[in-house]
Amino acid sequence: MKQEPARAARRGHHPPVRAGRNPRRSRRGGRQHLIQFDQRGCGNSTPDAAHPHTDLTTNTTAHLIDDIETLRTHLGIDTWLVLGASWGSTLALAYAQAHPEHVHALTLVSVTTTSPHEVHWATHQMRHIFPEAWQDFRDSAGADADPHDLASAYARLLADPDPTVRENAARAWCAWEDTHVSTNPGHKPHPRFNDPHYRARFARLVTHYWSHHAFLAPNQLIDQAHRLRHTPGALVHGRLDISSPTSTAHALARAWPHAQLTISSQAGHISGRSPLVEAARAATDHFA
Repeated sequence: MKQEPARAARRGHHPPVRAGRNPRRSRRGGRQHLIQFDQRGCGNSTPDAAHPHTDLTTNTTAHLIDDIETLRTHLGIDTWLVLGASWGSTLALAYAQAHPEHVHALTLVSVTTTSPHEVHWATHQMRHIFPEAWQDFRDSAGADADPHDLASAYARLLADPDPTVRENAARAWCAWEDTHVSTNPGHKPHPRFNDPHYRARFARLVTHYWSHHAFLAPNQLIDQAHRLRHTPGALVHGRLDISSPTSTAHALARAWPHAQLTISSQAGHISGRSPLVEAARAATDHFA
């Protein structure tokens, strides 16, 4: 019996996705299984990172890669197509480089590798584009915060024993997150940030990973792109994406000859209404 193609999808620190193995029909007529999961600390995974006493020392990229392998083995899948957007593209790329023999293709959207340069860009260099909002973001980190390492400053605030300190930090972090995606055409503030529980979880996980540069060596995912020399990939990126500069997707495409880079001139960072969604779907169906 022929096994239907499987896709593993991870969107990153975004609204929780319910895990499941659901059939999806591709445009080429075949049926696929879409496998989504809640990474550690998110959604239905426990313990919840929103709780300040949740230990994050066992929540690293290496742990997440092991979780994905455990899921693949549990489901009896030999090879699958791996899809990731935003932070999910970092995780998908790290997983594929660790286990290239189990990945028959990759689709990465709003490409990021969570390198020190990218984190510094998102938390410091973007002050040149949004100076007023960045000043609020920087001031909310406290007078003693290093403006070149605001992710670490916020990570400390989000671990403070005072719930008011934690809530103020989560609110300020999420306000900045919503600011630097505001160049997306038709952008509206995301209602998810109205939920204090979501704010706490989102901010704590993002600052945990960003302050450690995703627990990867500098430029690791670009330098190790040669591990994917037999793996085809599709990179889908928006020209108007300020959060994740196009230079990262371009550098990855140059280091990975089997990857095709598509840049949408009218798209910013990935969202549910983005034209990148359609481009990613077409790329994924091509690999089916």
